[in-house]
Amino acid sequence: MTSTMLVVNLAISIALIIGLILIPKLNPSVSLVLASAYMGISCGLGVVPTLDTIASGFGSMMTSIGLPIGFGVILGQLMSDSGMAQKIATTLVHAVPSKYVLWALAGAGFLLAIPVFFDITFIILVPIGIAVAKQINKPMSYVATALIIGACVAQTFVPPTPNPLAAPDLLGYSLGTQVIVGLICGLIVTFIALFICIKILDLGLFNEQKDVNHEVDVLKNLEQRQTKELPDPPFVLSLVPLLLPVVCIMISTMIDAMGAEDGNILVSVLGNKIFALVVGVLSAYLIAWKYIGMKASEKSANEALGTAGVALLITGAGGSFGSVIAATNIGDALISALNINTDSVIMVCLFAYFIGFIFRVAQGSGTVAGITAMTIMATIAPSVNVHPVWLAMASLAGGISIGHVNDSGFWVCTNLSGFTVTGGLKTYTLPIFVVSIVTLIVTLLGATFVPMA
Repeated sequence: MTSTMLVVNLAISIALIIGLILIPKLNPSVSLVLASAYMGISCGLGVVPTLDTIASGFGSMMTSIGLPIGFGVILGQLMSDSGMAQKIATTLVHAVPSKYVLWALAGAGFLLAIPVFFDITFIILVPIGIAVAKQINKPMSYVATALIIGACVAQTFVPPTPNPLAAPDLLGYSLGTQVIVGLICGLIVTFIALFICIKILDLGLFNEQKDVNHEVDVLKNLEQRQTKELPDPPFVLSLVPLLLPVVCIMISTMIDAMGAEDGNILVSVLGNKIFALVVGVLSAYLIAWKYIGMKASEKSANEALGTAGVALLITGAGGSFGSVIAATNIGDALISALNINTDSVIMVCLFAYFIGFIFRVAQGSGTVAGITAMTIMATIAPSVNVHPVWLAMASLAGGISIGHVNDSGFWVCTNLSGFTVTGGLKTYTLPIFVVSIVTLIVTLLGATFVPMA
């Protein structure tokens, strides 16, 4: 099959994914599998080999990151239900002077969103944010913007959430590299993006009359939802489940960088994502048992499995799509048909960003957008003279670019903050787009000056 036809079939499969999600409202995992089947059969792999490739791709992805994703979700749920997450947030916010409290809120959002999914992070932090808004006499638009930026960045770039956890396996580099790059670039992006957005809000972008839903009493709604008071574990103890997995992976990466021999047991064990997350989960269980009891801890972990199931299906189906794409050898076809200059790191990173951008705008899910973009880029990565972590960062940046009314996070943040749709566009869509652009710039600089190859 010609390179042009391979690219055409890829374009059709992408359109199929988007169309099936938007029109008949199929689950993204189903859409990805159907598109994988079309891609394989249309490119001449054959029906049975295509189905085998879909199954092996799903299985390979689950073998690699299935347990870590599940453990990461359980870790986040235990931290949320036992009061650890709230304790971290309130301590950080109260530890700084009023003029820096927005930055502390963004930092709290960043920290919590490492183990806790974005929606839950915002739900945990918004009551604190409302209290802070009254304390510093700032409109809720500033607070919501700070929370959204911090949580969005960590969720997108720092494991163990699905996309940054899948990135090393899809593109072939170590998890420690993703942790380091995600943390450093993420913190830089968080504070630059928040600075820009505060300046934009200072110019009067947000209109309190038109952008706030005055028919909704946000404080009353929050009080109705908060039926029980959470425990109050110590701050340092609350940090333990969050930091232990990161510390394990970082120590492994440092030992390896210092020239450890191949097969070094410390590098292999500490750097193993399953080991690192099991350590974090066990510590979260121990703390949760002390503050909410064994039965409540068990219930919390079981509730987490529902959320984990969705993430696992989408991530696994992304692995299926990736395996089919790899089997078609479309990497060379893309380079040829689209005239991509693989010697230009900037051009390749922009291409990765563009793929994620299209998926994000069209169907709303940042998980689907990021996974699909990285899957396609995995076929090109071997031809590009740059460390693949930068291709992952560009893909993920595109995957969060413009979240709007087809994104569940948009409605969670807009409704809980008491905003109208236009208010949500100004405090959710705009800040995340700023995060996306700042990340792309940081990525291009990193890929150019810190190749890590």
